[in-house]
Formats: sequence, structure tokens, C-alpha cells
Amino acid sequence: MRSRLSSLSNLQQRVIAGVIGVSIIVTSILYSDVSFMLLFCAISMLTQLEFYKLLGLDGNQPLTFYGTLCGVVLVVLTYLVEKGVIAFENYFLISPLLAMIFFIKLYKKNDLKPFTNIGFTFLGLIYVALPFSLIIVMAMRGGIYNFEIILGSLLLLWATDIGAYFAGTKFGKRKLFERVSPKKSWEGAVGGAVLATCVAFVIGHYFRTFEPWKWFCIGGIIVVTGTYGDLVESLFKRSIAIKDSGSTIPGHGGFLDRFDGLLLSAPFIVTFLKIFS
Repeated sequence: MRSRLSSLSNLQQRVIAGVIGVSIIVTSILYSDVSFMLLFCAISMLTQLEFYKLLGLDGNQPLTFYGTLCGVVLVVLTYLVEKGVIAFENYFLISPLLAMIFFIKLYKKNDLKPFTNIGFTFLGLIYVALPFSLIIVMAMRGGIYNFEIILGSLLLLWATDIGAYFAGTKFGKRKLFERVSPKKSWEGAVGGAVLATCVAFVIGHYFRTFEPWKWFCIGGIIVVTGTYGDLVESLFKRSIAIKDSGSTIPGHGGFLDRFDGLLLSAPFIVTFLKIFS
């Protein structure tokens, strides 16, 4: 299957992988809260493993598997607390798990920069696992799973990416942030914003969870922070001199490439929803 895809153009690979990926994600979101949680827990785990692997390419030694385990625990704990299965106090279970990072590094004799790698281990949790935990918070309102919130946010994110890709490819001339990402353009950013606005209008008409203006606000948040999320990941890849974070998803790169916009959008969306909903 992968060999067949590799013979296709990049756009064809993107479309095929995108259709398959979107189908899996949408089905999991619509089926139940458990399938939603399991899928995003798996994506969080794979993205965090990928992040630590990339750090290793630059000679760093984060606690890859233990850090990822802590991330999985954080996501699952968030789901159980938000659903009301366990009490909020159980969140404190993550504290001793995180403290163990220091103890483990104490016994790593071959680590020449233990505190640097402790910092990178925590960065994987903050940059990847925490945003995915906040996505769980977004979907659970008062202990009740609401698929419209997460599905609507993802549709807006995908619209931003698609609009930016095609507008940038067709009209892109003025560089958006050339020092970090030479291919991104202002025309692409505008194209993403226009398509996201159209999608927000449709969502506001059919999804009844929020008033239409809130979907426009969420769309605006995603356009801005999603773009910055992409730039931040480009900055990370540039700092370790690689083009893609991986080759797991044909035409898209790795999980970090595909979900970078979501990582920085989630904190802002959750904050907006908590304040205005």
C-alpha cells in the first residue's frame, strides 16, 4: 500500500491519506465518547513519541517512554475526571509521576546533560500531552460528551489548512514568516481564513451547541493560533535541520506535522469556552 502511494504525486497522497484519516477521526468522534478518547489518546501518544524521537536526532536524551506514559496517564485522567467517573482530586496522581522524572535521571550515568533532558521530557508533556488533554476538556461539557464541539473545531482547523494550501500554492508571493517557513505566504493565510469563515457560517447554521458568533470566534482563534502552531513546529524542525517530523502519514509527514496547529489552538479554545460558555 505504501509503495503504491509513493508513486503518486504529493497532492494525490495528501488527498488519499486525508480522506482515510478524516474518516477514522470523524467515525471515532461520532461513535462514542470512549472511541473519541481512545483515538485521541493514541494520537497524543504517537505524536509525543515522535517529538522525543526528533529530539534524539539532535543528540538529546529525553525520557521517551516514561514521558509518553505520563502523557497517556494525563489524557486518561482528564477524561475520567471530566466524565465524573473519578473525583477531581485524582488529578494529583500525576504529580508523583512527574517527580519520578528527576529520580530516573539521577541514575542515568551516560547522560551528560541530565537537566537539559529533564526539561525536554517536560516539554513533550507541555507541548503535546497537555493540549490533547485540553481537547478532552473541550468535548466534555458538565460530564456530558458533546461531539459538535470537537468536530466543529476540527472542521475549522482542516478548512484553514486546506484554504492555506491551495491559496498559497496558486497565489502565494508575499512571505508570511520567511525566516522560519519560506513556503508560507500571506495569500495562503488569507485563503485559510476565508475558507474557515465559510465553514464557521455552515457550522453555526447546523450545530446547535453554540450561537453562530461563537463559532466565528473559534474559527478566528484557530486561524491565528493554528498558523502560529505550524510556524512553531517549523521552527522546531529548522532547529534540528529536518524537513518533516516523520513519514507516517503519506503526503503529510508525521503526526507532529499534521496536528501542530491543534496543539497551540486547544489552550486558547478551551479558555474561550470556559469564559464565554
